[in-house]
Amino acid sequence: MSARICVQSDWAQCLRKVEGEAWVSCKIPGKPTVYGALKCEGIGPDGIPDITSSEDFSVLEVTKKSLLISCPAENVSSKFLAPYTSFPRVHQKSVTCLDISSGGGLGVSTSTDGSMKIWQSSNGEIRRVLEGHVYDVNCCRFFPSGMVVLSGGMDAQVKIWSVEDASCPVTFKGHKGGILDLAVVDRGRNVVSCSRDGTARLWDCGKSSCLAVVAERGAAINGIAIGVADNTINLGTPETPPSDREIGTEGKLLLLAREDGKLEGVSLQSRQSVFTFDGADAFNCCTFLSSVSVLGGGQDGNIYQLDIRNTKAPVQTVFRSGAPVLSLVPFREGFVASQGDGTCFILQQDLDHVLELTDPDCDPVYKVAIFEKSAYTCCRDGIIRKYQLADL
Repeated sequence: MSARICVQSDWAQCLRKVEGEAWVSCKIPGKPTVYGALKCEGIGPDGIPDITSSEDFSVLEVTKKSLLISCPAENVSSKFLAPYTSFPRVHQKSVTCLDISSGGGLGVSTSTDGSMKIWQSSNGEIRRVLEGHVYDVNCCRFFPSGMVVLSGGMDAQVKIWSVEDASCPVTFKGHKGGILDLAVVDRGRNVVSCSRDGTARLWDCGKSSCLAVVAERGAAINGIAIGVADNTINLGTPETPPSDREIGTEGKLLLLAREDGKLEGVSLQSRQSVFTFDGADAFNCCTFLSSVSVLGGGQDGNIYQLDIRNTKAPVQTVFRSGAPVLSLVPFREGFVASQGDGTCFILQQDLDHVLELTDPDCDPVYKVAIFEKSAYTCCRDGIIRKYQLADL
């Protein structure tokens, strides 16, 4: 773990007015934290504030929505990004999951207020309310078409919804515990769900039926991801020929983020385990970076990057804060991660600084979704935030 710069969560509001101040700090492993202050000395004709810092820090670049700060003594710098806009009125309570459609025009989100809603990504205006789950809805995502939504609830049901009229033509039943994550296979003839019951199931959307239990483990499966595996990886062959209702499972690897501290890769078609990696704590989420590279995010704040051709030791372990890693999304030459203390950051291979998506004040950021140059986050404080990533 390297040194990490932190800034007051509402820095953008504070530094928008003359004489406004915000705190900044640099946390250094094994050393005392360095504290400092940022101050707005004036506002330029272009509306951009002139910001100065106390002696241990240096302000390298300022725009209306971003701030690049370094701590020269520790040779570390971070760029802080304020939301471009936010939608506080989509839900009444904590927003637990969200996704953005393939065209970028619509969002779908779930909340502890018991609701699931479809909204316009430009202004947060509600378009549809999807009603039918009993208890809370845990997860939601769009199909590649952008016109259909997949959801999973505490009621152990997986449902498919029409964006056009909010109808629910398909309900999958078979899990014995709440649904924790969902994945769509290729264009969506088949989908995969995972549950507190320790299983991952493959479903046939056209016939509303379960094709297979792909994995059955003794502990909850908290997160899943599907990716195309590199052709050098042995995915095994199915014991019996796959059903003709199984579409697009060949050559795919299913990642399982498990409550018992294991990150596992399972061949989606043969159902055989390809690798198992032991982390230090429960895994909450996982994603593919490429056909050979995957990420797993832990309850202890560790993010492990693995090469699936050799998973004995991680390629790298990223640790920003000890809060649970709740969401991981691939982005350009790196990834976006969100954590249980409100931390949400972007790491890029070619950037010498970390990009931090700011504004939540210690409230967990449960999920991040990316569309082109926009990032959307959902948070326990009930706010959906939209960030512009154009000027990376």
